[in-house]
Amino acid sequence: MERLTLPPGGAAAVDEYLEYRRYKQHKTDLETIPQQRPIDLPCQVTGCQCRAYLYVRLSGSQPIRCRCKHFADQHSAVPGFICNTCSKCSGFHSCFTCACGQPAYAHGTVVETKQERLAQGKPVGQDIPYAAMGGLTGFSSLAEGYMRLDDSGIVGTSSQVSSLRRPEEDDMAFFERRYQERMKMEKAAKWKGKAPLPAATKPS
Repeated sequence: MERLTLPPGGAAAVDEYLEYRRYKQHKTDLETIPQQRPIDLPCQVTGCQCRAYLYVRLSGSQPIRCRCKHFADQHSAVPGFICNTCSKCSGFHSCFTCACGQPAYAHGTVVETKQERLAQGKPVGQDIPYAAMGGLTGFSSLAEGYMRLDDSGIVGTSSQVSSLRRPEEDDMAFFERRYQERMKMEKAAKWKGKAPLPAATKPS
């Protein structure tokens, strides 16, 4: 038996490839867009009981765990997602909180067309030169949506337009302004809804 050795970082590349293969086991190349909504990406593996592709996010490069402490791939692919490792789990449920501030269980996998997103006023990425690129249009497309520092999403509201690059700005000024805007929004969200504290009184 031949022993394989991987260079530093090689294991991460293998994991990414396996994640890609898991995704590609589902029907993602549609000749015509289905009329039913939501659009499902059914599994093409014979005998698999998963209903459709379901994205489970990562925490950085690490998979998130269920409240039973096991990973998503240790749970059944059948809806209900019962743990195959322990008997106390009633289904995959992670309390991991993503960058948007909401727990993982509050998210879902939605497949929409560009036209549908534009009609709803949602941002869309730039068009890609060829299908093999998937949704990658640049380094920024790998970041969380609110952390993107370029204009990789088409925006339409006035609050979003202010965050586009200004003609006189160099890269550092643009990135600094985006960072400061993000900090202001996070601070405003943090203080929103908090009642002002009563004024302190001096003892007599």
